[in-house]
Amino acid sequence: MRIALFEPEIAGNVGAVLRLGACLGAAVDLIEPMGFLWNDRRVRRAAMDYIDHVSITRHAGFEAFRATVGSSRLVLLTTKATRSAYDFTYQPDDILLFGKESAGVPASVAEICHARVRIPMRPQVRSMNLATSAGLALGEALRQTGGLPG
Repeated sequence: MRIALFEPEIAGNVGAVLRLGACLGAAVDLIEPMGFLWNDRRVRRAAMDYIDHVSITRHAGFEAFRATVGSSRLVLLTTKATRSAYDFTYQPDDILLFGKESAGVPASVAEICHARVRIPMRPQVRSMNLATSAGLALGEALRQTGGLPG
């Protein structure tokens, strides 16, 4: 299972997702450009020493990332989806794709995803924090596929 972040903008969110990947055994793909420098100390501060325990791959852009997908499904987490992330059946090699914090992904990216799902939330609010969303989605996907660490 992999987590892919499309053009992330906030270093602290990326750090928190890296820590999540380290703890739950999911590789993290970072699709550039990012809204901060890779050596930004906020990434390391949020990831702490967990950054040494996660597989991180940086991609020069979406097409470079897409070339690494192989037969894995791209599952886009988006507030624009109608299907619940809890009603979706995950596969062990799925890639959970999250858009940039301010705008999600462009329609051209959403269209090529195998599935689009959303985390149910109250209608009065717009969206959750990126790292929180990644934690909820990855936890459910690993629970379904038996991939949660002991």
